[in-house]
Amino acid sequence: MSKMSLSPAALMSAGAIAAALGVSTVAFGADGPIKADLNMFEHCYGIALAGTNDCAAGPGTTCAGTSKVDYQSNAWSFVPKGTCAKIKTSVGVGSLQSSDARLPKA
Repeated sequence: MSKMSLSPAALMSAGAIAAALGVSTVAFGADGPIKADLNMFEHCYGIALAGTNDCAAGPGTTCAGTSKVDYQSNAWSFVPKGTCAKIKTSVGVGSLQSSDARLPKA
């Protein structure tokens, strides 16, 4: 029996779409399907390293993995609800709101 695996970026894109639709998503772990209730997560802006965001990376980008600078303030990653503002980076803490504070230089 062959096993098919998806890249983390593909899984995050599927998760982002499901989140936008307000539904649960299913990922596949070593022991089979894992159902994730996306209501247990929140979008946290400004915490991802360049190219590792889950979505919303502003103009000129398409979505997951397209942030251009570390801690880009208009790119978000999924985190467990209630933890975003506690995530510390070298430039500050995560935010539940997008901003123009740290964007790629044009």
